[in-house]
Amino acid sequence: MSLRIGLTSKLYRNTGTYASPTWDEVSNLKDLSLEMSAQEADASTRGTGGWAAAVTTLKEAEITFDMNWDPDDTDLQAFRDAYLNRSAIELAVLDGVIGNTPADAHGLRASFAVTKFSRAEPLTGQNTVSVALKPTFAANAPAWVTL
Repeated sequence: MSLRIGLTSKLYRNTGTYASPTWDEVSNLKDLSLEMSAQEADASTRGTGGWAAAVTTLKEAEITFDMNWDPDDTDLQAFRDAYLNRSAIELAVLDGVIGNTPADAHGLRASFAVTKFSRAEPLTGQNTVSVALKPTFAANAPAWVTL
């Protein structure tokens, strides 16, 4: 059994192609959250014994995190540009380092749309940006992967 912690988890941005990825670690991150849920449909029948029954339909995912505001950071630029241009950005949200055997990294790989890119400028603190992303339409469907 292995224990995984946030400090050793990784967010990677693909700067290559889907078939031949080049994974760039996005290291200018604070806390990251990967929320996954599913929509549901009512499957209740007379045969469910008076209990409501549900089946899951579409899966949903959202990644949220904060970054230090650094206009020279190429990852920050990529998220900003994807937001401004309404373009997709391919990411892998993993619980470890890619190719770090024997403990492989597991997580979600998908093309994402940036749905939030908000800068905070606190009077007594450092500027940050809050980013939110959701899977978007792409040639390759989101997948749970081991890299």
